[in-house]
Amino acid sequence: MMDDAQNWHEITLTAERVEALRKRADQHKYDHGHAVVLSGGAGRTGAARLAGRAALRIGTGLVTLGVPGSAQMEVACQETAIMLRRVDDPLALESLLADDRLNAFCIGPGFGVGERCRACVALICGANRSVVLDADVLTSFSDDPEALFALVWNRPVVMTPHKGEFRRLFPDLAGADPRVACRKAAMRAGCTILLKGSETSVADADGGLGVHNPDGKRAAPYLATAGSGDVLAGMICGLLARGFVPVAAAETAAWLHAEAGRRIGAGLIAEDLPEALPAIFAEIGL
Repeated sequence: MMDDAQNWHEITLTAERVEALRKRADQHKYDHGHAVVLSGGAGRTGAARLAGRAALRIGTGLVTLGVPGSAQMEVACQETAIMLRRVDDPLALESLLADDRLNAFCIGPGFGVGERCRACVALICGANRSVVLDADVLTSFSDDPEALFALVWNRPVVMTPHKGEFRRLFPDLAGADPRVACRKAAMRAGCTILLKGSETSVADADGGLGVHNPDGKRAAPYLATAGSGDVLAGMICGLLARGFVPVAAAETAAWLHAEAGRRIGAGLIAEDLPEALPAIFAEIGL
């Protein structure tokens, strides 16, 4: 695969992906996966709650927030359709992973940086679960990127760095064209990478590259707001739970996320994004 910036495809919502989003009349919630979003402690649950809401809106059958005991009341007062499990430490996460019905995980948004984070990532990847790695996970491995790459290599993983996180994980690629950098990073890490920015790039370990071009009528500048990336991570996780392969989950979520942002426009806050999905789904024929 060539690594020049010209060798790419535009991210679109293909007919095949629309069909994969559809729910049939003979299906029930367990046919659409069970996503788990791991949360930080008290006062740090907002990002995970945004991600969980997005996973539910994207059509996941069930969503659970894994929450430390210190934050259980905080989360329980905010959520209804999303379930709650106490997850204080890696041992509790191991218990969750024993249930293979929990088929996709999201960790990073508001989770907290450090050894606990690294241990949880190792457990999830070791169990070969589909997983979105975002935010605090990427920071937790910034001093040893190779350790992260060893965990995610050839696993069903989507990493979602913004430019700062990308620079810390791939310092030698930070000055390159973002499309070239994203492709080389995905091939190095051995997983799918969605590089956030004014232009979104999605690359897989085989060198494929999709680009969401924000120019013209597809522009969505009001996505530049706190929590927008947490919603995107949740959308990807939800699609992984529904059976999308990592690159399709990342590209489909990127398209839907931008479309929601474009439609809401000025005044957008992150909470608006999941609520825009039903109208988009209706328009594409779901």
